[in-house]
Amino acid sequence: MKAKKTSEDDLRPEYDFDYSKGARGKYYRRLLEEGSNVVVLEPDVAEAFRDSAAVNEALRSLLELTRSTRRLTRRSSGAAGSGAAAGTKK
Repeated sequence: MKAKKTSEDDLRPEYDFDYSKGARGKYYRRLLEEGSNVVVLEPDVAEAFRDSAAVNEALRSLLELTRSTRRLTRRSSGAAGSGAAAGTKK
């Protein structure tokens, strides 16, 4: 006869959780339907950030940079290829 595996209870006594009443995957379907905003960073990228606030700050800075760069390129689109802008002297 096989011996029953006993799971180690590593919760503190004040957290009395009855594992027999837990349901595996209870919110899985809802997660699929509603979507999730969790992003998993590669280890080398994660090393650069101390916490999620630092990641958000870096991403906001990047977004602002791309917005300002787009504005600059839209303004100067007519000047490309003419005179000093093209590197020729007249």
